Amino acid sequence: MTMAISSALPSPLLLAASLLLLIVQAQGITRHYEFNVQMANATRLCNTKSMVTVNGQCPGPELVAREGDRVVIRVTNNVAHNISLHWHGVRQVRTGWADGPAYITQCPIQTGQSYVYNFTVAGQRGTLWWHAHISWLRATVYGALVILPKLGVPYPFPAPHKEVPVIFGEWWNADTEEVVNQAVQTGGGPNVSDAFTINGLPGPLYNCSAQDTFKLKVKPGKTYMLRLINAALNEELFFAVANHTLTVVEVDAVYVKPFTVDTLVISPGQTTNVLLTAKPYYPGANFYMSAAPYSTARPGTFGNTTVAGILEYENPAMSPSAASFVKGLPLFKPTLPQLNDTDFVTNFTDKLRSLATPEYPAAVPQSVDKRFFFTVGLGTLPCPANMTCQGPNNTQMAASMNNVSFVLPARALLQSHFTGLSSGVYAPDFPVAPLSPFNYTGTPPNNTNVKTGTKLLVLRYNTSVELVMQDTSILGIESHPLHLHGFNFFVIGQGFGNYDAVNDPAKFNLVDPVERNTVGVPAGGWVAIRFLADNPGVWFMHCHLEAHTTWGLRMAWLVLDGSHPNQKLLPPPSDLPKC
Repeated sequence: MTMAISSALPSPLLLAASLLLLIVQAQGITRHYEFNVQMANATRLCNTKSMVTVNGQCPGPELVAREGDRVVIRVTNNVAHNISLHWHGVRQVRTGWADGPAYITQCPIQTGQSYVYNFTVAGQRGTLWWHAHISWLRATVYGALVILPKLGVPYPFPAPHKEVPVIFGEWWNADTEEVVNQAVQTGGGPNVSDAFTINGLPGPLYNCSAQDTFKLKVKPGKTYMLRLINAALNEELFFAVANHTLTVVEVDAVYVKPFTVDTLVISPGQTTNVLLTAKPYYPGANFYMSAAPYSTARPGTFGNTTVAGILEYENPAMSPSAASFVKGLPLFKPTLPQLNDTDFVTNFTDKLRSLATPEYPAAVPQSVDKRFFFTVGLGTLPCPANMTCQGPNNTQMAASMNNVSFVLPARALLQSHFTGLSSGVYAPDFPVAPLSPFNYTGTPPNNTNVKTGTKLLVLRYNTSVELVMQDTSILGIESHPLHLHGFNFFVIGQGFGNYDAVNDPAKFNLVDPVERNTVGVPAGGWVAIRFLADNPGVWFMHCHLEAHTTWGLRMAWLVLDGSHPNQKLLPPPSDLPKC
């Protein structure tokens, strides 16, 4: 009897293992990564160049963590350029020193120096990504950041057979630092890329690139989760897989109500998880997975080409060791929308809704403390004396928010704020609305010049914010993917034409709006977002089209400390880089 009772009791080893599992679930573990920023040679489109990479790879290493884990990444700079890395979409609650945008939260890591990014992934799970956040180095310095749910917590949809990162990028035959420097010197638009890429590969539709094609091999009847990331510098992209549907289940590491489409749109900075279910039988064909740009900008200012990978099926009749790509099979191509199909983009974004369940609530601020209205668009600056400029009418191209084209400071904003030495670094007077209102989407004003400055908008801790961002027609209407660091926000409304502060709020969705970190301001329209300023620090907000960011379409929020100790910015780490 005694033996029967004792054998029914859990062993001390089992109890200890169960306790350890509970502790890991509650606290997470620490994951260490070593990132060496180094030059590496790569050949694409029959063109070989030396480029900046992490650990010699492009895309760089995939970071994997679970919700609740601490992530520690030592970044060592072994190239001639200054570098900083941003963990795109990670909230960085009280750890703004690890956010990464150069001259905003840190001085860049100089040649031969190291910096340890140390942060906890709290209350987030899904697909994010990381990239360089200085100049245009993110063209080759980027990778996936996958946050798995806590141990034992399932997805709110059927578990896929396999998960696959699919990262869209851009390839320039030229050195991208030379591309941006030439654009800045001439005042004109930068040269467009030579190809788009999927997981670093241009694929069969480009010259000399059939051997550099991303191939996804699937088993009939199985479901695959594609973790889509748009890491392109300057292009929003349509994406489709020929003869297959995609079920959207998550954007920007937030679950959404699932919906199924043939084609989706994804902007630079955004992520989208989709479920692709393979056909139940071997189809005897291959299928292109294609991406091509969405743009309303003037022709010649964006790359109008198509990138393709190939979806292949395993043939049950062939051994797994047989050649993976059977020659002579039919190859199907998807039909993508026209490049300026704004109606398609609107219809797609309108389908995005938060789950808004007890497990995954949509914590939309129901009341608002501060309302702001920002114009977002292009403009010009006068051409410097004794120069010829390639912008409109001999001007320099510029971009602005509320007519302020943001100038990066020589010292990092966060440290200037933390030490109280902000004089001469920034001014806390970013305009809360346009100083000179005009017909934003009508005939543009004659004077398209913008002002320059380093201005921040100051918020008290826990302020609930409503922000309307309005595109302008100056130099042409255009969609602008705006990314906010340090927060997720709820997209409560969008429309076309000029925002109507009297009638448009009645249409806001305060029940289940999509929650994300990067949103497209519609071409010739507006978008309204809400967020709670519960994260002290200096937080960059900018267009994720790199050309527009370079021209000044960026600003920063300064969120003050709260009164309680857990509402205050932590002190800087001892190895914080110096300018």
